[in-house]
Amino acid sequence: MGSGVQHALEQLKTTGVRITPQRHAILTYLMEAMNHPTADDIYRALEPQFPSMSVATVYNNLKMFIEAGMVRELTYGDNSSRFDANVSDHYHVICQECGKIEDFSYSSLHEVEERAELATGFKIHGLRMELYGVCKCCNEKQH
Repeated sequence: MGSGVQHALEQLKTTGVRITPQRHAILTYLMEAMNHPTADDIYRALEPQFPSMSVATVYNNLKMFIEAGMVRELTYGDNSSRFDANVSDHYHVICQECGKIEDFSYSSLHEVEERAELATGFKIHGLRMELYGVCKCCNEKQH
């Protein structure tokens, strides 16, 4: 188990959240899955371990993690939200063919945020940058 999970669980405890085995499993799965799973993906992966768990349970726990600032909900034009436990500065590169999302780390676009504040008078709380293209896999299929 990565130290990231331990750290995240410690962080949760300080906010007074009870760490149930399900929460532990959901968070661990999210931190280890690099594919930004949907709530359904998480449910399907964990259901064998927790037969009594429902998709609603997964959703409710994800919402709680989001409120605690440990998970980000990524909503793209399509039907379902995806969830990302990586809240560090990173951006998403999205394949327009298969919908795969990959993380791309890059130094913070802090300057952009500062300029935006100066230009608009907004108090900027964050930004989301998405890059669109065709992934290696889909690219190879086309040729």
